Amino acid sequence: MDRALRSARASGSLNLSNRSLREVPDEVYKSLDAVKEDEKWWEAVELQKLILAHNNLEVLTDDLKNLSLLTVLNISHNKLSCLPAAIGELALLKSLDVSFNSITSIPEEIGSAVALVKLDCSNNLLKELPCNLGKCFDLSEIKASNNHIEKLPDQLACCSKMIKFDVEGNKLTVLPGNMVMSWTMLIELNAARNMLTSIPDSIGVLSKLIRLDFHQNKISSIPSSLMGCCSLTEFFMGTNSLSSVPGEIGELPSLSIFDLHSNQLKEFPAEACKLRLSVLDLSNNSLSGLPPEIGKMTTLRKLLLTGNPIRTLRSSLVSGPTPALLKYLRSRLSSNEEASGTSPLKDDKIAMATRLSLSSKELSLSGLELTSVPPAVWETGDILKVDLSKNSIEELPQELSTCSSLEVLVLSGNKIKEWPGAILSSLPKLSCLKLDNNPLAQIPADGLEALPRLEILDLSGNVSSLPDPSALSKLPQLQELYLRRMQLRQFPPELLNLQRLRVLDLSQNSLVSVPEGIKGLTSLTELDLSDNNIAALPPELGLLEESLQALRLDGNPLRSIRRTILERGTKAVLGYLKDKLPDK
Repeated sequence: MDRALRSARASGSLNLSNRSLREVPDEVYKSLDAVKEDEKWWEAVELQKLILAHNNLEVLTDDLKNLSLLTVLNISHNKLSCLPAAIGELALLKSLDVSFNSITSIPEEIGSAVALVKLDCSNNLLKELPCNLGKCFDLSEIKASNNHIEKLPDQLACCSKMIKFDVEGNKLTVLPGNMVMSWTMLIELNAARNMLTSIPDSIGVLSKLIRLDFHQNKISSIPSSLMGCCSLTEFFMGTNSLSSVPGEIGELPSLSIFDLHSNQLKEFPAEACKLRLSVLDLSNNSLSGLPPEIGKMTTLRKLLLTGNPIRTLRSSLVSGPTPALLKYLRSRLSSNEEASGTSPLKDDKIAMATRLSLSSKELSLSGLELTSVPPAVWETGDILKVDLSKNSIEELPQELSTCSSLEVLVLSGNKIKEWPGAILSSLPKLSCLKLDNNPLAQIPADGLEALPRLEILDLSGNVSSLPDPSALSKLPQLQELYLRRMQLRQFPPELLNLQRLRVLDLSQNSLVSVPEGIKGLTSLTELDLSDNNIAALPPELGLLEESLQALRLDGNPLRSIRRTILERGTKAVLGYLKDKLPDK
């Protein structure tokens, strides 16, 4: 103990976990008063971090107020039944973990701890959260799962910086709409295992939401407003009372995992088949058939259908491999359904796109079988976005270099062979460049220097294009990088230097491992490693549990992680990996 206190006076951090303590030693509250003769008292510092986890503490006294510089307090896994009012006198406290105790209430005084950013009060006996939490305006993460909470305070709507909110395993009957509406920065919402009967319509304002879990409630419908959740990647609605799914859900561009098991669905809408899912769980419903349009969902790796009274499909198809089922469903599509149908003449489409660009500042000529861009379309130099995807263009038009305000350039699916360096260097505001699926030759070593503001880069399918490793360091603002189908055999080490990277897609390559250094990409929210040859993942990947919201691993020969864990999604996998880390 004396050695730990001496170290704490030097570092400001004290860890007394796993010491079978029944009470907090007085010396903890008065550590500076206990400076020894052989210590330099003028170098001693106040306690800023205190960890008392995994002890037998039953009481925390008001002496806590003496630790006025405390920023981190962890008293999880003890036997506390209450918290002292003095918790509110810790004006600098940012992180409070009181999980796994027997606490029945949190004092309203916590509202005075205005610096609080993270609160974990999960696995207690709470019946409510204090109203004054709404005064903690910097609060961005609340974990209150596995309590007895019946109602959430309206004042939580004031916590507009909320990023993660977890109330799984409580007794909530309503999720306040005004609260959800004010949390526009939310990326994860977990209200599973409650008694909710509806999803608030205001859910649609959560454009940054990545993970949404409402499984095991009593919800009867999904609001069409959910289409506003354009970043949603994982959506869990299993074990509810759904009788239908809105077709509009097919407009969600990022949804990868959709769990609808154990509901009352009689059909799956054909409109929803536009989703690019990897997992769709429709097991234990009332489906008598499937729309053949599901066959078009070529990204689908796993389609679960057991427990449905399906009569239109052979049982061997229903229980067999997903690719075989999808192939059969595609064969049932009529030629009319597969055909694109009639469309206006190409010239009319070009003229219409040109007119629209004058007001919208966006020029879209996608999918018109163009080999070159007509000069007449460049009626304004104020264009912000140009989409020339899905054509047969080999060279970019020189007129593009006059669009000095251009921010987004989409060139996907063309026949561009040479890096268009001259034109790109004349686009100083370019933040998004998509060159995927072109026969692009290697990007010159200095090819990216002219794009210092680039935030999104897609080179997928361009096997020979990957530039010299040092070239990517010229993109300090890069946040999204897509390198699908690049025949990569190893994880490019230069990617570990892209500290702002939020989305990294390395799917459909030949990677066999992931480096431990992945832990340094602390801004990462999405990581796609699907369809590679990865047999094991480094435990260090679990250290990204706080930021990483979507981890795609399907299509890998993973043997080190049980299938039941993989099927539970990103959080379960990261938690498992984190638990594998050796104790420090």
